[in-house]
Amino acid sequence: MMNIVVCVKAVPDPKMADKIKIDPVTKTLVRENIDLVINPLDRNALEAALQLKKTNGAHITVLSMGPPMAGNIVKECLALGADTGILLSDRAFGGADAYATAYTLAKGIEKIGAFDVVFCGMASSDGATEWVGPQVATFLRIPVVTMVHELIEDEGADWLVRAAWEEGYRKVAIRLPALFTVARDLNQPKNLSFSGILKARKKEITSWSIDDLGVSPDSVGCKGSPTIVGDFGTLETGRSVEFLEGTAEEKAERLVQILTDSGAIA
Repeated sequence: MMNIVVCVKAVPDPKMADKIKIDPVTKTLVRENIDLVINPLDRNALEAALQLKKTNGAHITVLSMGPPMAGNIVKECLALGADTGILLSDRAFGGADAYATAYTLAKGIEKIGAFDVVFCGMASSDGATEWVGPQVATFLRIPVVTMVHELIEDEGADWLVRAAWEEGYRKVAIRLPALFTVARDLNQPKNLSFSGILKARKKEITSWSIDDLGVSPDSVGCKGSPTIVGDFGTLETGRSVEFLEGTAEEKAERLVQILTDSGAIA
């Protein structure tokens, strides 16, 4: 049976984007009191694993790194059909950039043990670096294909996939174990079902700390992040509004005059 690991991230709910702040000292996102949801592209990664489980048989392990409240996201993945849920949670992991995040996830995958496939969303909605997946593969020393749009052949140890490439696409033959970052049009993620929620109640989430991974505090979190955030400030913007009066012809003439005076049109 195939062993699949799906890396998922708990991201701030986009509906609460106006409440997200940046800590001026640590220069990291302040996530307290912000609802977390599954990163949208990670839903596509999980759906890819679920489809393989249905057609070929597979054991799916969901792996996430985040604060304790991110456990709710892992639990949701179990309700969607994943078999095992693991949360990497420790204050030492806080403030990690893409590099330190990938290192921590890779160490978590190594601790899980044997695997055939690792699926990741192409990017996260709050960071959008697209680097975590490839860096995890580098740490694991396995091949990676990014921006996968279609699994053409996904049986056995040799796969064929279609992935984005500049203005077109590429077909890539790859031998497992391998890591794939998936695009949105790979599939249509299914919604939660009541039966799935009931089944998930019986499943426990395993939580691993830095001690469980056996890594140095200097290699994870802020200490293990080579990214340096410089100074930042608030961009002040202002707009003025003018309501045009008159007939349609008069409004059109006035609009053209305004655009001409501003240099927008000649």
